Amino acid sequence: MRTNDVEPFSAASEGCARKSHPFTAMNEPTRSARPGAVSDVLADQCGSPSLSSAQSANSALVPPVEYGMNMAVSDVTLVDQVRSADGVTMCPHRIVMEHVTSRWGTLVLIALLERSYRFSELRRAIDKVSEKMLTQTLQNLERDGLVHRDAKLVIPPRVDYSLTDLGREAAEQVRGLAQWVDRRMAAVEAAREAYDSAKG
Repeated sequence: MRTNDVEPFSAASEGCARKSHPFTAMNEPTRSARPGAVSDVLADQCGSPSLSSAQSANSALVPPVEYGMNMAVSDVTLVDQVRSADGVTMCPHRIVMEHVTSRWGTLVLIALLERSYRFSELRRAIDKVSEKMLTQTLQNLERDGLVHRDAKLVIPPRVDYSLTDLGREAAEQVRGLAQWVDRRMAAVEAAREAYDSAKG
């Protein structure tokens, strides 16, 4: 193990960093049961409680969501919050979720919880990530205000990456999810085996 490397996960997660990351997609809460509800969520990845023009045009085919005129703000679900009005444009909430829960985004955030890293150190600590993907991940997180890039005017040039206060909040949430997976992986594997046996 290199002296500059810091393992982002516990020992039990060593193998996980070499597999597809478990947090690339988040389960969304189920919407009110009605004809077409599931297909609406899948086809209209971003929407709002109010009907878009396209939805209005198809209202004869798919009954609209029955949001009351006096619906409280708290009645709007998380799914509604990460959907855009036109059903096409990627909404800001969803973009941030993808950056934070992407395969490499999660590992970057968890690693930077420990300390700041130079680019090469961070790449070694995460392992198996290309220079291009790590650069893109860091740029996305920096643009979202989660990562701070500190370029020092020295020779040779030195750039350090660390978490902002906002980034630390996000990283702690992601680490909590990773720790939950670490604790409950046996139950997940048992569920998979039961599912595969039933399908087989």
